[in-house]
Amino acid sequence: MATKPKLGEAVEPGCDLTFEDVLDARARIAPYLRRTPVVRTPALDESLGCEAYVKCENLQPIGAFKIRGGINFMSRLTEEQRARGVVTASTGNHGQSVAYAARLFGLRAIIHVPERANPLKVESISRLGAEIVMAGKDFDQAKVIAEEHARREGMIFISSGDEPHLIAGVATACLELLEDVPGLDMVIVPVGGGSGASGACLARDGLSPSTRVIGVQAAQAPSVAESWRKGRLVSYESAPTFADGLATRQPFIMPLRIMRAKLADFWLVGEEDMKEGIRLLARALHVVAEGAGAAATAAALRHRNEVKGRKVGLMLSGGNLPLDVLRDILAGES
Repeated sequence: MATKPKLGEAVEPGCDLTFEDVLDARARIAPYLRRTPVVRTPALDESLGCEAYVKCENLQPIGAFKIRGGINFMSRLTEEQRARGVVTASTGNHGQSVAYAARLFGLRAIIHVPERANPLKVESISRLGAEIVMAGKDFDQAKVIAEEHARREGMIFISSGDEPHLIAGVATACLELLEDVPGLDMVIVPVGGGSGASGACLARDGLSPSTRVIGVQAAQAPSVAESWRKGRLVSYESAPTFADGLATRQPFIMPLRIMRAKLADFWLVGEEDMKEGIRLLARALHVVAEGAGAAATAAALRHRNEVKGRKVGLMLSGGNLPLDVLRDILAGES
């Protein structure tokens, strides 16, 4: 793509990544991460009316799937690049990924987070040794500040969406799911920036071409879904969802292009849908999911007619939910 589209301009479908990139990422990640389990229970099957297979990325060392991309990216840096250090912006899980991988490979990492970022994720980033800069009312503002920081100090900026090695890295989650559960009719993946869903499409292409990949966004933050449907960049002034992993006001170009070329459909879920998804996963699987992590389950619950009788993969992308929020949701108070 010669030039980056501006708001309102068309975004053409396309993909410069291949299944081979996903396999290469798996080889690079394998020495550092264990395969996460896929769980199925009668209780969840009964609630959703389908064969539901949950990929538990909440069991990663940082509690989220993003760690795969961070390790794949950092493992490729030269000594000169490592000496410069890295800067990024994140609502939390991507920041944890960069912090974890930077510590693994001995780099300096600076993470810009929004002023009201998830405190559980911010504490984890700090514990992993990264420097934290709190700036901007939301992710999109933090991203602009982080890019300027990287330019000013000559550090490497890592985009949480427009970075092929991150996409290929997180694609390995769906690769494992499709290997463990052959013949899935569909895989449902939450979408914040879109790296997970675009990566799932790459894995699907190589292993199970007939499997449909469906993206899920919060109805309160639908910029990627709207851009995908309209074929042009759509932005919103705010993204007021409690699911911070889905709180994106403007799409990233690279994953949007891939999703426009390969995604089967986009579903939206409400705030109460995701809270019910959190409660269902806690009740049926005994696991903790954050808002984004429960989005796929919430979407299957809302679209019971579409998933009925089918073999469905659900990406539980993360479980970093503050305990007070979890308590209120389980009690039905939030």
